[in-house]
Amino acid sequence: MPDDTAPDPVAAFRALLTDEGQALLEELREYDPGRELAVATRLRRRHPARLVSAAIAQARLRQRAVAKFGPEDAARMYFTPGGVEQATRAGVAAYRAGRFAALGVRRLADLCCGNGGDAIALARAGIEVLAVDRDPLTCAVARANAEALGLADLVEVRRADVTEVDTDGFDAVFADPARRGGRGRIFDPEAYSPPLSWAVGAARRAPHAALKVAPGIPHEAVPGDAVAEWVSDGGDVKEAVLWFGAGPREAPKVRATLLPGPRTLESAGLPDPPAGPVGRYLYEPDGAVVRAHLVAEVAEEVGGRLIDPTIAYVTADAPHPTPYASAYEITDTLPFNVKRLKALLRERGVGTLTVKKRGSAVEPEELRRRVKPSGPNAATVFLTRVAGAPAMLLGHPVR
Repeated sequence: MPDDTAPDPVAAFRALLTDEGQALLEELREYDPGRELAVATRLRRRHPARLVSAAIAQARLRQRAVAKFGPEDAARMYFTPGGVEQATRAGVAAYRAGRFAALGVRRLADLCCGNGGDAIALARAGIEVLAVDRDPLTCAVARANAEALGLADLVEVRRADVTEVDTDGFDAVFADPARRGGRGRIFDPEAYSPPLSWAVGAARRAPHAALKVAPGIPHEAVPGDAVAEWVSDGGDVKEAVLWFGAGPREAPKVRATLLPGPRTLESAGLPDPPAGPVGRYLYEPDGAVVRAHLVAEVAEEVGGRLIDPTIAYVTADAPHPTPYASAYEITDTLPFNVKRLKALLRERGVGTLTVKKRGSAVEPEELRRRVKPSGPNAATVFLTRVAGAPAMLLGHPVR
């Protein structure tokens, strides 16, 4: 039986936009979660309990949003719990907006706009945006964000089913289908909401388009007429994007972009590099490079080889700086043996141990617990495979 006393979520949110709601949010600007009970008790003496609860919930979301939007924007914006989780990081959204602007896009339909993070970046790039979502609360939040950041003249928010929106007359389409459900992340692109096949069809009808998909999308699921781009920010892979639109026929179909920068590595169609012995230097390709299957391009750039045919570590005998991989100087290459590693770390006085792994089932924290590093020095150990056998490589970053 429905609960008639349950508050309308849109009405509860709009109460935050009143003078009283704004004053509450200002009081909670330096909100301390550890003092929530005391703060809530104090505020409820002067404000309605539901408004206080909504304000505290929004203060929590703003704190979570700082990591994606920065402190200045996060303090002025509004969020839903799912919106914070799925929002594009501001730097990534700004990069994509810049690409659209460089293509000459002036009007864009943002389908599945969420809390409006991408629409904000697009508007800041001078693009007029129609932001569409079917959830009424999400639309109210996106509209409030455009107003709070002074972009309401460039962002129109419309509540609608994106599959029914006419995108004729727009220079471009951007779609970010929902990739989370009641049971968590959705890995099947056809289980996205709306399905990837529908989004691809919408993209093909526009002069330019970009579809945001999960970084783990299989390469075989990428349409033949799309350019697939994997994007990392600060070394963390954030998303994959399928680009559609007019462009040179000979343009590479795969690329990896590293932010900040941006720095973009494009596919040269190289075969898998050979494997060989571990040299003096080890290169750890950025996650976007690995996801894009461009390790061969990194190996070509540094004059290197793989340490194992199945492992995305490149080795070389001489240093070759590259923005697409982190370089390490290797001091020891040994078969995997915890006792031997523990003795070596004690001998070297290593107390700060960074553990990296590819192709190993050993958990970094478990290894640290077993070797008990102690001393003034630092080192990095790679748990991996060399020529098919478990191995450990000890070294340090090249500065």
